[in-house]
Amino acid sequence: MSAGYAERASRLPGAVVWTRGPGGLGGGGVGSVLPDGCMDLLWTEGRLVVAGPDTRGYRLGPEVRGPWVGVRFFPGTAPGLLGVPAHEVRDRRVDLADLRPGAGTRRLTDRMAAAPDPVTALEDLALRLAAEAEPPDPLLRAVVGSLAAGRSVAATAASVGLGERQFHRRSLVAFGYGPKTLARVLRLQRALALARAGVPFAATAVRAGFADQAHLSRDVRELTGESLTGLVGPGFGR
Repeated sequence: MSAGYAERASRLPGAVVWTRGPGGLGGGGVGSVLPDGCMDLLWTEGRLVVAGPDTRGYRLGPEVRGPWVGVRFFPGTAPGLLGVPAHEVRDRRVDLADLRPGAGTRRLTDRMAAAPDPVTALEDLALRLAAEAEPPDPLLRAVVGSLAAGRSVAATAASVGLGERQFHRRSLVAFGYGPKTLARVLRLQRALALARAGVPFAATAVRAGFADQAHLSRDVRELTGESLTGLVGPGFGR
């Protein structure tokens, strides 16, 4: 496995399969995983690990060597596959054996350890879990699509026919946090995509739904612990 990061679309609809070689994240084995509303199933160092939804940049230090294989699930779909409410693993990395103790998880781990190709094996595992679970609730995908497009929380709740309390409760289980936080995380990802495509920061702020560039910069710093320029690279933002 190469030292870099690579990803591709999974055979599981909406999911992404990714790999990262030894050495952690970024130069010197240190880096951040940014909030994106997703949960991941990871294989690393002989362990199956669930990465919960993040509300801030997750720092991975040099003591975590890798390599890593992961399946990143579309927001709201992993809790049904893994059998754990998203809010219980928010901002956490937890061994699957701690969430699903028993012989079944031990067999899955043994099968992964023996697999000649852990990338294919982990994707097959995700597909198996999906086949055994209830189909994803289309309402959740509609929520993500609405918020990702920049619609307000109130308009999104009305569009899916949920009251405020029910919307918040279902969001905690599916996404790990309330709809306002999910909207903020998705807005961050929308802004990063625009900025990395070369859109000036001021225009990025307007198009992504921020009040102004200062608002964008504050939100990026609060959610990631880094500056926008640091995330997209020098030379952008003009």
